[in-house]
Amino acid sequence: MAYTHDVIVIGAGSAGLVCSGGCAMFGLKPLLIERAAMGGDCLNTGCVPSKALISAAHRAHDLRTASEFGMASVEPVVDFRAVHDAVHQAIKTIEPHDSVERFEGMGVEVVRGDATFTGPKSVVVDGRTYSAPRIVIAVGSRAFVPPIRGLDAVPYLTNHNVWDLTELPQRLIVLGGGPIGMELAQSFRRLGSQVVVATLGRPFPKDDADAARIVIERLESEGVEIILDAEGDSVEKTADGLKLTLKDGRTLEGSHLLIATGREVNFDGLGLEVAGVAFDKKGIRVDARRRTSVRHIYAIGDCRDGPRFTHASGYEGGNVALEISLGVPTKANYSALPWVTYTDPELAQVGLTEEEARGRFGDKVTVWREDFDHNDRAVTEREVTGFVKLVKKGSKVIGGTVVGRGAGDLILPIAMMIAGKSSTFGVASLIVPYPNRSEHIKAAAFASDEGKVFNKWSRGWARFLARLRG
Repeated sequence: MAYTHDVIVIGAGSAGLVCSGGCAMFGLKPLLIERAAMGGDCLNTGCVPSKALISAAHRAHDLRTASEFGMASVEPVVDFRAVHDAVHQAIKTIEPHDSVERFEGMGVEVVRGDATFTGPKSVVVDGRTYSAPRIVIAVGSRAFVPPIRGLDAVPYLTNHNVWDLTELPQRLIVLGGGPIGMELAQSFRRLGSQVVVATLGRPFPKDDADAARIVIERLESEGVEIILDAEGDSVEKTADGLKLTLKDGRTLEGSHLLIATGREVNFDGLGLEVAGVAFDKKGIRVDARRRTSVRHIYAIGDCRDGPRFTHASGYEGGNVALEISLGVPTKANYSALPWVTYTDPELAQVGLTEEEARGRFGDKVTVWREDFDHNDRAVTEREVTGFVKLVKKGSKVIGGTVVGRGAGDLILPIAMMIAGKSSTFGVASLIVPYPNRSEHIKAAAFASDEGKVFNKWSRGWARFLARLRG
C-alpha cells in the first residue's frame, strides 16, 4: 500500500503538537489535522487564559492588602474589559509557538478540518483521503455538562466561553469544586464578584486533605462561599439572572453560572468504530505504550483513559514520537506525575497523598512535614501559610505535597526523588540559596534521613574519635 504520510496525527493540542513536531524532527513526513484552533484547550481555553486571569486577580488582591507592608490599602477599580483584553493578549503572545507556520517550518503538513476514519490506516478530511502506517489520536476532551433540568434554556459558562466575558459577573455560581472551579472562583472574587461554589464532595478531592483545607480556608476568608453536598437538579431564568435548585431543595441565585464539573470525551464523527478502536465513556482504551486495541493506532492526551493534564499530554506525545520514529518502546510511567492548582496559596502534589499511602501501605509509611511559618523567606513576605510534606515507604519517597506561595515551582525536587533521579540524601546535602522557600524541601529531606545520620553508631564513632584525639 502506498501511504501519503509516515504518520497521521489528529488534533493539534499539546499531545498532537509534540508528537507531530517530534516525528518531523526525526525526519519523518507527518500530517497534523486540526478542526479548531491550533494549541487546543491549553492555549485557547485552559492553562493560558486562566493563569492570565489569576495574575490580574493577584494584582487586585495586592492592592487590598498593601497595608500589611506599610502602604495604604485601596479597593481596586476593575476595568473588566481591560482584564479580558489582557487575557487574550497572553493567548496572542503565545500563539506563534503553536502556529501552523511554525509547524510547517518544522516539516509538518497541517490540514484544517474534521478527520474521519475510513479504515484502520486512512482518514478523510473535506473529501480528501490520507493514509499512513501509524495514526495518533490526540483529540482532547471537553467540559462535562451535567444533566440538569432547564440548563439548555439558560446561558451558562464553561472553561470554553468564560473568556468571552467583557463584564464582571455580579454574582457567580460555580458548580464544581475541582481545580478549574476553585481557581476561577478565587479569581472572580478578587476581581469583585460575589462568588458561591456548589460542590458535591470536598473541594480538591484528589489532593492532600491537610493542604486542601488550608486553601479552602483562604478562599472562605476572602469571601468565597462554599456549599457542600450540593448536586444540581434544575435551573431557571430569573429577572436578575438565574436560580439553581439543588437536589435537596436548597436554591442559589446568581447573575452567571459556571459549570466546572470535570471533563468528558467526544468522538462524534471520528469513526473510531470503522477503525476498530475500542473506547468507552472514560476514553479510548490504551496500554502502557498508549497503543489502542488496533496496535498501530495510538491515543494520547485527554482523549484516552488516564490523567488529564497538559504536561501529561506533552509527555505522551514525546514518548509516542520516539516510538514511532526510532522503534523504541516507551511506556508511560505516572508514579511521579506532578500537578498544581494555581489558587493562592498554590496547591501542588506529586505521587501518593498521605491518605492514599496509608491506605495502601499502612504502618510502613512515614510522613515528614515542614511548615512555612518558620521559613525566613516566608516570614519576610508575610506569607507563612502552608507546608512541605514528604511521604516515604521505608527509604523511598512515594509522595509529596507543597501548599503555599510558589508551590508549583517547589514540587520538582520531590518529583525527582520519586522518579529516582535524586534522593533525600542528595537534596539534603545541597547548598540552597538563603533566604528561599526551597530550604524547606531540603529541611524535609534532611529530617527524613536524620535517623540514618545521627544514630548510636555515628555518635559512638564521634566519641571514639574525640577520645583518640584527646
